[in-house]
Amino acid sequence: MASHKQSYRAGEAKGQAEEKTGQMMDKTREAKDETASYLSNKAAAAKEKAGEMGQATKETAEAGKEKTGGVVQRTTEQVKSMAQGAAEKVKQTFGMAGEEEDEDFGGTVAPTTTTTTRRNN
Repeated sequence: MASHKQSYRAGEAKGQAEEKTGQMMDKTREAKDETASYLSNKAAAAKEKAGEMGQATKETAEAGKEKTGGVVQRTTEQVKSMAQGAAEKVKQTFGMAGEEEDEDFGGTVAPTTTTTTRRNN
């Protein structure tokens, strides 16, 4: 049979072991909470950075789209203008230009008369 002193020491050792176990559990919980908080902050920062990069990419794409659209529109207008100018020149060359189409000559075209003279020698 165990003596009173041995029982006391066994109880004391058990109490100390329980206290140490409690302290270790508390430290483990704190470490887990700190790790979770750290990871949560990092994930939020990464998500925010990704959102910023996505927005920047979207803005860059929109700017490129607008720039490209502007270039295409200007090119289209230039080609259209050149084609109209060429058509008007062809009409003028063949005498088919109307008064409103012949802006190079002040809106009207002076009538042209061709005279042929024969010489008898």
